[in-house]
Formats: sequence, C-alpha cells, structure tokens
Amino acid sequence: MVAKLVAVLIVGVLAGALPGPVLAQNCGCDAGLCCSQHGYCGTGDDYCGYGCEAGPCYSPPSGVADVVTEEFFNGILNHADASCAGKNFYTRRAFLDAVSSYPQFGQDGSKDDSKREIAAFFAHVTHETEHFCYIEEVNGASRDYCDASSTKYPCVSGKDYYGRGPIQISWNYNYGEAGERIGFDGLNNPEIVANDSVVSFKTAIWFWMNNVRSIIGQGFGATIKPINVLECYGGNNAAAKARVSFYQEYCNQLGVSTSDNSYNKVHIF
Repeated sequence: MVAKLVAVLIVGVLAGALPGPVLAQNCGCDAGLCCSQHGYCGTGDDYCGYGCEAGPCYSPPSGVADVVTEEFFNGILNHADASCAGKNFYTRRAFLDAVSSYPQFGQDGSKDDSKREIAAFFAHVTHETEHFCYIEEVNGASRDYCDASSTKYPCVSGKDYYGRGPIQISWNYNYGEAGERIGFDGLNNPEIVANDSVVSFKTAIWFWMNNVRSIIGQGFGATIKPINVLECYGGNNAAAKARVSFYQEYCNQLGVSTSDNSYNKVHIF
C-alpha cells in the first residue's frame, strides 16, 4: 500500500514538473497549438511536423526538416540586410509548409544524394534572391515576359510575369502552369507569389521538380541551364561560378562531398 502511494506521488510530481506545452496529453489543444503523434500540445517540428494529428500541422518529407535546420536556413537569411523585403518574408516554416506538398523533394537516392539536392536547390535560391533579400526581380517590371505564342496560358492585360519568389519564376506559361498545379490563379494574380511566402516557395519547388531535378545526375552545372540559360556556355561565367560556390559551401555545411564535376564544362564553359 505504501509503495502504491509513493508511486502515485512520484507520478503526480513528475506530471506537475512537465513544461506547459505538453500538459494536455491526448490533445484538445488550445488554438495555435499542434497535437503531436504522441498526444501532446505544442509548436515546432516535434509537435507540428511528422505525425501531427491536429492543429496547424505541417508534414515535410522525412529527413528534409532534419537537413534544413534553423541554423542552416537562417545562415542564409542572416546575410540579407535588415532593409531587404525578403528578410521577414522567407521563413523556414514557410519552406517546410511548401515542401510538404512535394514528398519526393530531397528524397532521391542515398542520404548524401538527398543532401546534395537540397544544397543545389538552396545554392540557386541564394543566388537568385541574394541570400533571401529579394522577393521580386530587380527592375523586372521594365521587362516584357509575355510569350504571345502560349495559347494555353495567354497573358492577361495589365499583368506582369517577371521573376518572383525564391527561384524567380517568370513568363506567363510558367505562372499559368504553376498556378494550375499549386492552386492559385497564376495568370490573373501573379502577385501572390510575392505576397504569400508558402505559395512563393511552392512555385520554386514546383519549378525545381519539373525542370531541374531530373538532370541533377549530370552535375550541378547542368542545373543552371533551366534556371538561367544566359549564364551557360560562357554567357556569364561570374554568375555561374557564384552558383557553384554556394553549392560547394552548402555541401560542406551538410557534410557531403559534391561528388561530381560541379562546373560541368559542357553547360558552363
């Protein structure tokens, strides 16, 4: 009997010592809190990530959240000046929310291959946005990105289809198809890519999965061509080298070798 009382007291003490976010075992969480796979309330990856049962859950592909840590993501973002439009727009949470719609992202081949894909993706994002500084292409509105030959995705009068988002998607046919696949009106509302951070990341990942990912095996240099062909074949060696440099830096941070000819001379020089 004494032993039972001691056990009850210990359980009670331990329960009282638990931090606030996890007191509501089996959920019934307050608004804004997630119910974890283990039945506790809270926020962050342990509660809102894999296995989340209720609340503002997000489910990034297994392993991606472990690779794209706060330290890794903010290590890029922290290079952006405080005055940059992207400083308070691009967030790791928005990225994880977006990537949950693409379960194959960063999940091809070995763990090292997955890390290299993630390093390649963020190398291009870093270059395109200058460390998450820009949401929109500089002076983009002064350029004509309307392809009148695209009858499936015709330009809408008064709308501009210049680069927006982490990979700066451009042209009416890209906005049209991305919107169709993701679920927004890309032709009538291209501005959403610069106003909704989750949609913004989704457009970048959509472009990556449909235009870049299949050629990663050819070397990092090959991935430059579908993003900016003008940098290839000697068009802009300095820009191409900058992308390669970011790729090598991020592979090093993630603890993997580049495992290829990063420059891939066929496409760059």
